[in-house]
Amino acid sequence: MVAGIFATYAWVIVGDPARHRQCRTIAAFVHSGAPMSSTTDIQRPARVEPTDAQKAFRQAMAHLGAAVNVITTAGPHGRCGITASAVCSVTDTPPTLLVCLNRSSAMRATFERNRHVCINVLPAEHEQLARHFAGLTDLPMERRFDLPVWDRGEQDVPVLRDALASLQGTIADMKEVGSHSVMFIEATSIRVRDDGDSLIYFSRAFHRVSRTACVR
Repeated sequence: MVAGIFATYAWVIVGDPARHRQCRTIAAFVHSGAPMSSTTDIQRPARVEPTDAQKAFRQAMAHLGAAVNVITTAGPHGRCGITASAVCSVTDTPPTLLVCLNRSSAMRATFERNRHVCINVLPAEHEQLARHFAGLTDLPMERRFDLPVWDRGEQDVPVLRDALASLQGTIADMKEVGSHSVMFIEATSIRVRDDGDSLIYFSRAFHRVSRTACVR
């Protein structure tokens, strides 16, 4: 499933070169192509034109719709979060998910050192929050956590109060694959809502998916 809201930076919004460039100048979510404090949240890589194969791959990933999530961490090494769609289940024994994060992201070290994280699955009404944590607005990182939507979870990791689902856990392993780090997160606390519409990223745009439309 490698498809996330900012493919080249955190697999954090898909296949949009313009947004990739935006992310490079601010912060690392969502498919191919995620300011904490303007340009300080993510290292700015040298400008490299994608190959034809990379362009084709990103275009393909733009057609891979996925849920939008905000991944958060907190601890002695700081507090931060990213918007990501490169999230998927691995196994339920033990409950484990994976999240892809660009290795050039300044936040990578914070996640790795803190180890404690929360995967917050966004409801449709939180598109603006997704934009904040994708670095598509001017709201600094700490101000994002000042918004009245957060609870404190295990190890003080921010948990979105009205997330469709929140999965708190620890990074059990990390693997390096090309430009990205793949974090394997073992969930230790799970909370699920029974209502609310979903926010997905598809064809380089956010979309609402009605829960009632999915009921058969």
